[in-house]
Amino acid sequence: MNLVGHKPFAFGVLLSGHDLSPHHLPWDLPSPVGFSECSHLAGQVPLERERGRGGWFPDVIDPVDTMLEARLQSQQRSSQHGREASLWSSGLGMKLEAVTPFLGKYRPFVGRCCQTCTPKSWESLFHRSIMDLGFCSVIQVKEENTRFRGWLVRRLCYFLWSLEQHIPPCQDAPQKVVESTGVQNVILGRAPGGAGEGQVPSHVKREVQRILGHIQAPPRPFLLRLVSWALLRILNCLFLNVQLHKGQMKMVHKAAQAGSPLVLLSTHKSLLDGILLPFVLLSQGLGVLRVAWDPRTCSPILRALLKKLGGLFLPPEANLSLDSSEGVLARAVVHAAVEQLLVSGQPLLIFLEGPPGAQGPRLSALGQTWLGLVVQAVQVGIVPDAMLVPVAITYDLVPDAPRDTYHASAPLGLWTGALAVLWSLRGWGCSRRACVRVHLAQPFSLHEYTVNARSCWGSRQTLEQLLQPIVLGQCTVVPDTEKVQEWTPVTGPLLALKEEDQLLVRRLSCHVLNACVASSAVMSTAIMATLLLFKHQKGVCLSHLLGEFSWLTEETLLRGFDVGFSGQLQCLVQHTLSLLRPHVALLRVQQGDLLVVLRPGPGLAHLARLSSEMLPAFLSEAVGACAVWGLLVGRVLPEGPWELQGIELLSQNQLYHQILLLMHLLPQELLLLQPCQSSYCYCQEVLDRLIQCGLLVAEETPGSRPACDTGRRRLSAKLLWKPSGDFTDSDSDDFEEAEGRYFRLSQQSRCPDFFLFLCRLLSPLLKAFAQAATFLHRGQLPDTESGYAEQLLRFLEATAQEEGFFECVDPNLAISAVWTFRDLGVLQQMPSPAGPMLHLSPTFASRDNQEKLERFIRQFICN
Repeated sequence: MNLVGHKPFAFGVLLSGHDLSPHHLPWDLPSPVGFSECSHLAGQVPLERERGRGGWFPDVIDPVDTMLEARLQSQQRSSQHGREASLWSSGLGMKLEAVTPFLGKYRPFVGRCCQTCTPKSWESLFHRSIMDLGFCSVIQVKEENTRFRGWLVRRLCYFLWSLEQHIPPCQDAPQKVVESTGVQNVILGRAPGGAGEGQVPSHVKREVQRILGHIQAPPRPFLLRLVSWALLRILNCLFLNVQLHKGQMKMVHKAAQAGSPLVLLSTHKSLLDGILLPFVLLSQGLGVLRVAWDPRTCSPILRALLKKLGGLFLPPEANLSLDSSEGVLARAVVHAAVEQLLVSGQPLLIFLEGPPGAQGPRLSALGQTWLGLVVQAVQVGIVPDAMLVPVAITYDLVPDAPRDTYHASAPLGLWTGALAVLWSLRGWGCSRRACVRVHLAQPFSLHEYTVNARSCWGSRQTLEQLLQPIVLGQCTVVPDTEKVQEWTPVTGPLLALKEEDQLLVRRLSCHVLNACVASSAVMSTAIMATLLLFKHQKGVCLSHLLGEFSWLTEETLLRGFDVGFSGQLQCLVQHTLSLLRPHVALLRVQQGDLLVVLRPGPGLAHLARLSSEMLPAFLSEAVGACAVWGLLVGRVLPEGPWELQGIELLSQNQLYHQILLLMHLLPQELLLLQPCQSSYCYCQEVLDRLIQCGLLVAEETPGSRPACDTGRRRLSAKLLWKPSGDFTDSDSDDFEEAEGRYFRLSQQSRCPDFFLFLCRLLSPLLKAFAQAATFLHRGQLPDTESGYAEQLLRFLEATAQEEGFFECVDPNLAISAVWTFRDLGVLQQMPSPAGPMLHLSPTFASRDNQEKLERFIRQFICN
């Protein structure tokens, strides 16, 4: 990996300006059954930097001085904390001298746009110098952030800062919306289904005003400043910092100066996202961000408040049928409102993921609807172009609200939301203050994407056509085509578009969501949860855990993913364990060390959700490792020694075949393949990753030309005109050339543990699928999709109580298994008077075929 110009990473200081050094962290250690309350996490130290040749470099704290200071601080508090403080110092302090700080590593600059689909944007909106600009914390407001100085300013800096924020006038111009061509055509009865027969135009005008009032309202500057001031105080109580890379912000400013409107497309981890992102962009001088909210998550009073803060809501009439006059009018008003918003240059925020806690597809139908409106406005020429900005927010821990308010299907009310904030402040204010990272990927041109958007394949087949014959043993060849899997329903405004435009919007959504995930930083809680779940589930000594944390951080950085932390290694581990204290316990062992163990029970499912944030960094290797396991499981005993498994030769065609099978089985929402990338390219990428990480070693057969010998190789006609999307860095270019290539597992000492670690990363999903196959003859069918998913979830809970594997007890895994089996033809959806019902297909009614399905899934599971 090219590390030239990358940001140096060091466990020395926190790059956002908040030092997690020992004197700013709680040194009171948990008792053997849990953690005590931590009350000293609020310490903030300005970032100390010095100008260097390559940019801004963080000062590195001397680990010896820090450890001596930490030991002194621990001794000073010994009288107050008693046994807990001595337990911490004896368990952690004595082992620190053998731990070297993580120095000399580099932060990769993530978030570059696709060079295949948007090559001009890839070149024009990026400069190497922005990689050295470093991070800032947007909630760290001091006297220097205002125009005034003095002791009174230091006490009122939050209030003065909110008054100085530039809020440009945001007139929604309702008259222009009414006078737009689409709305006028409906009013005058010129459009199909419009108001032409028996409706009075004045009545329709009043209806237009009512629908427009449901969509938006003029933002109120005074209310925006008041909320910004209150939000600044609340965020400082909830979080240690909200980090933002200044280089990423500079790219967004450069895109905004080009004159095209900004459309931010974001992930959705918390209900706080819709308030936090407008606050961040307002503080960075981008004006008022218009947020497309989901009306199902807000009560009418909360919707009215959010509209005055810049919120947008889709009217319910827009989802009516295409031939409904009310639906036609509502869609025309929504189109006109979005067009007017883009013409005025106001930035727009759209969430590509569904609301947090909701069971359903990952890609939001509402988000695709708003994105479709933007795409149509650019295509018809209302605005020449729009700049799309992938956005992601990552939390150490998402601030949970009470279960009955945060995860309930009922809309969130104003008072309920206020109580949730107070509850979060009560639970987080002292001991569980976490860190947040806001990621702004490189903006790219929507017009350029629509022109260059293409597919690397011709035909597409369903999962039933691709996998069912192989599962039943009727054939062994995987068809050379792509999988079609659409779980996100198409709503009314999107149905009004042409079919090719609908496909464009779906592929664009998947492309941008892939960019959001790729640019998201991995937080410390995700690394810790992954280590404890998949590498040290039976417990690990704290001294050994420090080295494992550093190792996994390094592996993450080497794969081009950033991490959302920095600081003293021991302080990071302690801070992370304090955040995860409901799910871990520390026990004293011999020689003064501590043993970190997981608390058995349903809390493991929460750790599994945290560890899923780590999966994108290792997804290719995990898919490859599970595919290799599926090849080996039928040849050697799984419990056999690694040396015996390393004797087996694995042909490249066999690896391709096994990777394709697993790739088709896994949900598309998990893989998030770019639409410009074919399945063959992904197979080759997986194989390349396995070779690069040292798990596979090429085996040269006697008499064959070495794989590295390309001097006498002649280009075939296929290679001369091969599609550009099929070229990779590997030396294998098609399946025919791969017939004589073989690999074997590496015999390095670190490979067995790393191989099993990769296999276990996909075990929660694969075990949920295997349990779903076992449940087929026990489930009560026919039933609705949600009803059968609830049955399966109860079965997963009962099985977890018996086997102790709670990682797969997740409603989202249960619904993914149901939808996958429906696509595979195991379950069939039939219409009924009560709505669509699921039935067991006749093909899988026999226990023999059900067992074949379960064996097919379990071949990829490493026990």
